Amino acid sequence: MMVILFYIFVAATIIQVVYLFSFSSVLFIKKEKKDTQKTPVSVIICAKNEEKNLSKFLPSILQQSYSNFEIILINDASSDCTLEVMEDFQDAHPNLKIVNVQNNEAFWGNKKYALTLGIKTASYEHLLFTDADCKPVSKDWIEKMVENFSEEKTIVLGYGKYKRIPNSFLNAMVRFETLLTAVQYFSYAHLGSPYMGVGRNLSYLRSNFFKTKGFISHIQVKSGDDDLFIQEAADSSNTAICLDPKSYTVSEPPLSWSSWFRQKRRHVSTSAFYKLKHQLLLGLYVASKFILYMLLIPLMIFYSWKLTTAILAVYYIILLCVFGLFAKKLHEKKLTYLIPLLEVCLLLFQFSIFISNKITKPTHWK
Repeated sequence: MMVILFYIFVAATIIQVVYLFSFSSVLFIKKEKKDTQKTPVSVIICAKNEEKNLSKFLPSILQQSYSNFEIILINDASSDCTLEVMEDFQDAHPNLKIVNVQNNEAFWGNKKYALTLGIKTASYEHLLFTDADCKPVSKDWIEKMVENFSEEKTIVLGYGKYKRIPNSFLNAMVRFETLLTAVQYFSYAHLGSPYMGVGRNLSYLRSNFFKTKGFISHIQVKSGDDDLFIQEAADSSNTAICLDPKSYTVSEPPLSWSSWFRQKRRHVSTSAFYKLKHQLLLGLYVASKFILYMLLIPLMIFYSWKLTTAILAVYYIILLCVFGLFAKKLHEKKLTYLIPLLEVCLLLFQFSIFISNKITKPTHWK
């Protein structure tokens, strides 16, 4: 029996290594130098009860070096002073438009309804999305994202990281999960099978939106304005990825385990609507990792601790090499030495989300 389990352990480890080598292909992309054309851009921000974050982070959008852009601010039925803050900014900036969304009985609490109204208000073909609690890391954010468009590339996936809080294990977990997610969606897109992007830093053409009839096929799903849209609109030829360090955005991280748990429950709930091939590939990645760790201790005790430890050591060397390089590339180097611990803890966290989502379903987007 233990021999069979050992072979299963080896198979799970091999699957993990194959995924890691597949992920590593993104690390060797050569950035093409392009002459930036000042294509007009509509930056779209959907906000619900974000008066403080808008006051803090909207100036970083307004101060972008890009010469031709407008900002569409969507007030999604906020109960605080979000609308008033937007109006104060509008008074000083003529390139800023406000879409004030009232509660709609059919689409109450649905961010996609609000975003649809914002997209219809946009003047320009090129749309760039971020959140109210996001800050671009540089004044060249718009330029670096938009320069990835071409006649063929009509969708650009960017990286939205979370602010680092020293000496916080929760924050390390949040940032590692964000790093892992980015590694996956960048890699899948690079290998010709894009499956998601993040609304904190995502760009596509307005015509893409209307070609897929917007969010209509999943309008009743409370989340997924980014990944479920990419599921429908993206393909092997029309999707670009942007890894330029000046193109990143930084968001305010969840400050409690409960808030992060609720956030990830919403995100994970959308995976049931992914294409079957993506569900299988993503599921195989998590399942093989779970099997690897589940069999680790029994094999060390009842089979051969030396052989099991040797295989685990090889796996960790490859894991640290690949994710260490990604952590460096995406400015998360301080996570590198914690990766083995973070990987196990994240696996347990994901399992708890899976169980919770089986019991009850998450509701509104905020």
